Amino acid sequence: MTIEGNKDEADKCIEIAQNAFSSGNVEKAEKFLLKAERLYPTPRAKELLTRVRAAAASGNVPKRTPPSSPGPEEVRRRKPPAHQPPQREYTSDQLDAVRRVNTKCKDYYEILGVTKEATDSDIKKAYKKLALQLHPDKNHAPGAAEAFKAIGNAAAILTDAEKRKQYDVRGEEPTHAPQQQQYYARGFESDLTAEELFNMFFGATAFPGGGPTVYTRRRAREPEPREAHAGIVQLLPVLVLVLLSMMSGFFISEPVFSLTPSSKYPVARETVNLKVPYYVKENFHTDYQGSLRRLEMSIEEEYIVGLRHACQRERNYRDSMAWKARNFGDSRQFADAQKLRTPSCEKLQSYQR
Repeated sequence: MTIEGNKDEADKCIEIAQNAFSSGNVEKAEKFLLKAERLYPTPRAKELLTRVRAAAASGNVPKRTPPSSPGPEEVRRRKPPAHQPPQREYTSDQLDAVRRVNTKCKDYYEILGVTKEATDSDIKKAYKKLALQLHPDKNHAPGAAEAFKAIGNAAAILTDAEKRKQYDVRGEEPTHAPQQQQYYARGFESDLTAEELFNMFFGATAFPGGGPTVYTRRRAREPEPREAHAGIVQLLPVLVLVLLSMMSGFFISEPVFSLTPSSKYPVARETVNLKVPYYVKENFHTDYQGSLRRLEMSIEEEYIVGLRHACQRERNYRDSMAWKARNFGDSRQFADAQKLRTPSCEKLQSYQR
């Protein structure tokens, strides 16, 4: 996704937030302003976000104005003449396109007609083509609104790098139900309505002659936590080292050195090259007959490997905290997560320098 593309989408999010704030929906306004900040930070979004949060804290929120009820004359004017058919015409190609999305596709990639290797540009091109074909203001076939929502949800998920990664791992869970639309992946739904996403791509005047179309927002559910899986992955290097150390006891003699002091290894030393501290037994000088240079090379290698594992664990923890903060829209927690130090990584970089 290009920087200019991010800016355009961020501007659309700001417009949606302004409309939401004007109608009194502070939560929606804050959510889309945070999204705009992630896409393309601007002073405009920051200023409006400050106003929204200040209004929410003080309780001085614009009241939502319910739509006025039409009068009898307006109701009669809106009522279609009795001689008009109740359903609008559509072609067989339009009906086939709707049925393909609603009944034949198994996942988001198949909905948009792209492969799993498709780029953001490929996905957006496919969405634009289908959106113009399936928009209910143009396609009046039965189920067009549902198909339009489906392609919008697919495009929103697959153009979000984090959500796409999660979907590729555990998203293909089709719901097989006869005569009902498949939802392709439970728990993977966009924060945007189909119409809002369409307006971000085409603008609000894509179909100037079409009438207003009403859509219902599907509640976005948070993906299930993956901390348990991440914890297991982080522990794998430690478990492997423990297992290897247990097995090595059956085949080799006691280690010559230790990276931590103990009663068995009380004598402190350090390597000549990287100045890595290590500890040996009291009789090391008389009993050890091997090459001291090779021994210190193996000590430095083991020490660097341990630092790399520790660095990876620290980064995984920081990224996990940042991911949770971003998904909950907590900018303060996200900033705190970004400031988390990774001392093992810093030490590793100092040795590499």
